[in-house]
Amino acid sequence: MSEILFQYHRVHPATWVYLSSLLLIGLYFKFNRFWSVRNFDLVLLVLLSPGLLLVQFGGAARQAAIAALEKAGREVPAPELADDIYSGRWRSSAPAADGLSAQADRAPNPVPAEDDSADQPVAEDDSIMPPLGRPPVLVALQADDSGSLERQYARAVINERFGYLWLLTVGAFWLLRMLIDCTMVRRPLLEPNLSIGGLVWIGSALFVFLMANVLASVPTDDDLQGPRNAVSLLLRKDQGDHGLSLRRHGPSYALLSLLPSLPTVTRAETTPQDVVPLVNAAKAMAILAHAMIVLGLVAIGARHFNNWHTGIGMATLYLMIPYTAVMTGRVDHALPGALLVWAILCYRRPLVAGVCLGLAAGTVYYPLFLLPLWISFYWRRGLVRFLIGLLSMLALLVGSLALVSADFASFAEKVRVMFGIFAPRTGGLEGLWGLGWNPLYRIPVMALFIVLSFTLALWPAQKNLGTLMSCSAAVMISTQFWHGTQGGIYLAWYLPLLILTVFRPNLEDRIALAVLGEGRLRWRLKAVGSLVQAA
Repeated sequence: MSEILFQYHRVHPATWVYLSSLLLIGLYFKFNRFWSVRNFDLVLLVLLSPGLLLVQFGGAARQAAIAALEKAGREVPAPELADDIYSGRWRSSAPAADGLSAQADRAPNPVPAEDDSADQPVAEDDSIMPPLGRPPVLVALQADDSGSLERQYARAVINERFGYLWLLTVGAFWLLRMLIDCTMVRRPLLEPNLSIGGLVWIGSALFVFLMANVLASVPTDDDLQGPRNAVSLLLRKDQGDHGLSLRRHGPSYALLSLLPSLPTVTRAETTPQDVVPLVNAAKAMAILAHAMIVLGLVAIGARHFNNWHTGIGMATLYLMIPYTAVMTGRVDHALPGALLVWAILCYRRPLVAGVCLGLAAGTVYYPLFLLPLWISFYWRRGLVRFLIGLLSMLALLVGSLALVSADFASFAEKVRVMFGIFAPRTGGLEGLWGLGWNPLYRIPVMALFIVLSFTLALWPAQKNLGTLMSCSAAVMISTQFWHGTQGGIYLAWYLPLLILTVFRPNLEDRIALAVLGEGRLRWRLKAVGSLVQAA
């Protein structure tokens, strides 16, 4: 945008958290009904942002500290030792490497600089808006003279771990809120405080600026790890090793790992020419996914809530939340969320809803646990059509894997990863489970999650569109607690469903038996039966 707008500078994520939180409260907070549930929901939405910032910048600081330790020839401590290192109870037993003295640990610039300009004092403006070519945390680390590299590494680990704990704690409140929503009958109409025209203007401006950040993003080397294996995969020369995909996405569709993550906070200088097509494809898919979420929220508000004002307000709220600005370029975040929104939008067409849910489940695996809930919703009418759409899409995705597999073993490995058919991992995890928490505790958490998933098939006994929204959001929130790859930050999987639940009216009459037709096949069979009886 700096090429179009004079002296335009990208807004720092922390600054945007403060600004967007104030704007969100001004537009949606009901000051004349201070103790309403809507106001409590808005507070919970705002509380997601601090944890996200801690994870974002704590993770970047940890990577910078690891790079500094490796360059200095020092051993990188295990994350579970971070508390002991920071408190001074731990001492490194590794000797300094190749003439490096212990005084190097206390140097004012422990992070290696790429050029001589990094050794210069940081300008006052850089503390507010760091240069786009360097991560913001590097500036903070270079200006820090508080101790050894290990201590800075430990501090980054503690900050990142606390960020994940913050996100999961707020997620636990949201999970309880979504489960309680099934029992809430009174749903007063609480529209946004701004008119439709004002919301459209703000939402359109936010969408343009957010998508401009995606178009201008340049992936770093870490973001390009998946695309570097694209050539061997597309030429069917891969060896079936999907460890990298598991670390980046968890169980997922193999071709999804080819798309790079697009950082909208920091970026590299240039994109290697060999991956430019994949980068462009990732940008197009990210923009399309967010556009689908926005249009889906507006359409649900207009069609199912019978209120354009509410629909546009929900879409604007989604674009305003800081998470959308920080993770705009993550296709693995936005695409499943968009497909789930459109499954809700098309719930009156079970075949289309099944296709959307099947594509979401085939892409990132975790929406598979929505099947007990959705099958229960369509049990009395529409189940066959829903299953036809779901299974057809899954079969299509599985068949496409055969086109990029070198042999049957490679194909079987891709299918196994796509559907998560392996024992729970205890190594190579990221997020909270890789920062000091014992991975063995994931097993009881997974067991509770599976119990919850199948319980929602039985409770509530009669499911309507409102319970379908809230319970789907509850299941996708629950996946964050045991997700082995940065579990907690995949807010787009449930955030649109959560917004729908917060703004929805009373939908108790929207049950499958009342709103769905019998289907063309059954209608024709009845017509043929009537003709036979008449004859």
